[in-house]
Amino acid sequence: MLENKKNHDEKVEMGGSLREMPKVGKTRLESDSLGSLEIEENAYYGIQSRRAKENFPLSGQRIHRKLIRGMGFVKYACIEANLRTGSISKEIGEAIKKACKEFISGQYDDQIIVESIQGGAGTSINMNVNEVIANRALEILGKEKGRYDIISPNTHVNMAQSTNDVVPTAFKIAVLMMKENLINSLEELHKALQEKEREFDGIVAVGRTHLQDAIPIRLGQEFGAYARLVGRDVKRIAESMECLCSVNLGATAVGTGLNADPAYIKAAIEELRKISGMDVQLAEHLVDATQNTDCYVHLSSAIRICALNISKMCNDLRLLSSGPICGFMEIKLPPVQPGSSIMPGKVNPVMAEMMNQVCFQIQGNDHAIAMASEAGQFQLNVMAPVIFKNMFEAIEILTNGANVFTNRCIRGIEANTKQCFNQVNKSLGVITALNPHIGYEKSSEIAKEALETKRSVRELVLEKGILTDEELDMILQPQKMTEPGIAGMKRVSNS
Repeated sequence: MLENKKNHDEKVEMGGSLREMPKVGKTRLESDSLGSLEIEENAYYGIQSRRAKENFPLSGQRIHRKLIRGMGFVKYACIEANLRTGSISKEIGEAIKKACKEFISGQYDDQIIVESIQGGAGTSINMNVNEVIANRALEILGKEKGRYDIISPNTHVNMAQSTNDVVPTAFKIAVLMMKENLINSLEELHKALQEKEREFDGIVAVGRTHLQDAIPIRLGQEFGAYARLVGRDVKRIAESMECLCSVNLGATAVGTGLNADPAYIKAAIEELRKISGMDVQLAEHLVDATQNTDCYVHLSSAIRICALNISKMCNDLRLLSSGPICGFMEIKLPPVQPGSSIMPGKVNPVMAEMMNQVCFQIQGNDHAIAMASEAGQFQLNVMAPVIFKNMFEAIEILTNGANVFTNRCIRGIEANTKQCFNQVNKSLGVITALNPHIGYEKSSEIAKEALETKRSVRELVLEKGILTDEELDMILQPQKMTEPGIAGMKRVSNS
């Protein structure tokens, strides 16, 4: 080991350029094809990880934890396959296996230092993982970190692998691990909306088209529509995740499987299925599975559609709860925090606003994924890291957002029954029920006069002797107007 006695402002050559190295304690010297670097003695990462960290200092956002777990599963499966086929010595293989198990448990997450967006199609994350596992395996054998002549990150940990099959496989495993929480959160939202559908079924409200008064609708019907919308989203997302079970592990660099024994590929897939608990299968065409990312776009699109649907629902809820004096105020959203730093007593629909913003962000995530997918060339899409970053973010914020929105908003919504009743009675939309009885033209005349004079439809119809009180009682029943059919008798008058 080397003692680093250099000053903070001294330079160390890095790949043909000069950069400042921070002052550190004891170090070890590691080399690659671009030169040498001093690495902290206690670090499990190595020279390629350090280069990647310094090459891509973007947001400080590291690799998602689920991707780290997925990489651990893949590395374990691969080393087990290499042991089965006799491609690696038992001593080295078992040390790497033990290191992989520890890695999967999360013991070395802090040693994954590369950022989520990086050049190289994921080579940086692959090498960061390879170096951490190699150095821990060296420790297990009682050797010093950095002794890559004994256990190499490339030769041993990465045996029969390429970034181009390992990282996409790990990503798919990671997303599949997130599936249950995402689906559960949306199903809870779906159930909460169904509960409100039943709770509000007997409450008649004003329907609106073009933001103008329309015919009556039951408040329960409105929430039933939202429930069915989210129900379709759950199904669409679940179905779009099925393609992630097809992986290209064993494809190596371009999908041809160079350096990967068929027996190794079979064993690696079997072991990956066992250790991850995911029902993964080897892709039918490895070149296709290596170069094309349409399954990511398919999933992202399903998530985007869900976000669009939920955002539309949030827009409705904010309008329906607007007020409390000068708005619709047909429903009451749960008050979760004071709404203004200057207006006492103001309460804002912050949970719906939050969910709107989550949905806006998901639209951006989807656009980035679509652009990155289209930007691939030939046998590899090198833009995979930004696809991974945006997919993880979209899934995570939709999962968390839906949970909070369900529990802090939807479940606590109350109907303002009195306001709904008053609005229906004042609405001109009820005159639509008169169409089959007095004709569209006469109904239009009544509606126009009612709007101009601020008098009720019932009052004008009675005054003009068009229908009797009993006939109007039969026709103008708001509850019946919310179902198919014609209320009361049918009579068209030309008088």
